[in-house]
Formats: sequence, C-alpha cells, structure tokens
Amino acid sequence: MAVRLDKPWIPLQAAQVAHLPGHLGVYQLADSTGEIVYIGVAGGRSAFGLKGALQEALQAPPAAATQFRYEVNMAYHTRHLELLQAYHYDHGRLPVGNLDIDASTLGRLRLG
Repeated sequence: MAVRLDKPWIPLQAAQVAHLPGHLGVYQLADSTGEIVYIGVAGGRSAFGLKGALQEALQAPPAAATQFRYEVNMAYHTRHLELLQAYHYDHGRLPVGNLDIDASTLGRLRLG
C-alpha cells in the first residue's frame, strides 16, 4: 500500500456521500484545486462510519472543501496518523482544516 492516498477525487455532494459504505476508515477533503484541506478519520465512535463523517463534512465543510476521497481501513487510527505525517513531510505543515492536531506530537516519516 502506498503511504499517500492517491485515489481520484469525488465531488463533495449529498448524492455522492449517500452511496458511501458505513465502514471505518480515513478520508481527505480538498478544495477545487485539489489542495488537501483536511485529513479525517471515521473511527469506532463515528456514527455510520465514513458515510456519517462525510455527511457531517457536508454540513460544515472545513476550509472550502469541494471534493473528497476515502479509504476503508480497519487500522484507521494508524492510517490517519500516517496520512498526517506524509502531508507534514511534503508541506512542512498540516492541512489548514486540521486545527485540532498538534504537529509536534506526530512522529516523522522519511519518504522518498
């Protein structure tokens, strides 16, 4: 599995989110240019898994999010941290919507 999530973007619209599974996993939200603005997780306490988490994002999209992509993953906590670390490695900061994460508490990845 690649460290970075590289699936195609899906429009962040109610009709698209309605078709999502209720599984656990991770997701990314991006603006219209494809810039990732939030990396999220649908964990064990998420109502309706990925579908529920993205329905919440539809109600109040962080930082002008207009599209999303997701990955079903039972190791969602570890995968979420990995995606945050990869983004931090690539950009030297976290996505603008991830204000709830302290970058100094993340481990560091060395990617090539």
